Amino acid sequence: MGVSSSEGQSAGWLARSATEQGAWQPHVEAAIAYAHTRVGEVSFAVRTEQRQWGWRATRTVPSASVLKAMLLVAYLDDPRVRDRPLRESDRRLIDPMIERSDNEAATSVLGFVGPSELDAVARRAGMREFSLDPTIWGLSRIDAADQARFFLHIDREVVRRHRAAAMHLLASVVPSQRWGIGRIRLPGWQVYFKGGWGAGTGEVEHQVVLLRHGSVRVSLAVLIPTARVTNTPSRRCRGCSRGCCVASVA
Repeated sequence: MGVSSSEGQSAGWLARSATEQGAWQPHVEAAIAYAHTRVGEVSFAVRTEQRQWGWRATRTVPSASVLKAMLLVAYLDDPRVRDRPLRESDRRLIDPMIERSDNEAATSVLGFVGPSELDAVARRAGMREFSLDPTIWGLSRIDAADQARFFLHIDREVVRRHRAAAMHLLASVVPSQRWGIGRIRLPGWQVYFKGGWGAGTGEVEHQVVLLRHGSVRVSLAVLIPTARVTNTPSRRCRGCSRGCCVASVA
């Protein structure tokens, strides 16, 4: 589906307000109003270095594939990986897990790092509501507040040696997985994100993103359980993201 002119205008306001004014504020009311028009129980959280906003931000939902960003950090921080160059065997796991959201790769990564390392990632990131389901990882519980906090500095959560590789993956999601904010044009901004959708672990449609423009950072988590999931993700995440990305000069 294409990107509307209003989405392009939203992106422009986001870039101009952050770079020229140094003050940014999401239109939370617009995002909430949009959410009320859509199927699914939307929750979201937005963070900058100075402030945070949200709606139902601490309500927990099944993680689906959003968990793969945490798995990536845990894998790269594993003692067997962190102090050496990445090998082809590593790439065969982490590249498809992030770029194509491959579930078998994610299962293999969880088996490699184990639940304790994933819990360690959550603790370091200051997550308060995360709960891993080690049997069906897509049913692990997350909330928007924790995920927005995690993504705001996700690069710093990765061991320095592998930081560039991790961020490259989060910026290189394949077109078929680039829905929601992945289809909003944000000139001048770097976009790093992971989504989760599908009916296999409960009908959900999630997306978590870090936006960077120079030293400016904005993170956003949009989580939608009980969504009507189809083979083509809908405009729900994109609509909520667009509302949150329209900036007001404080």
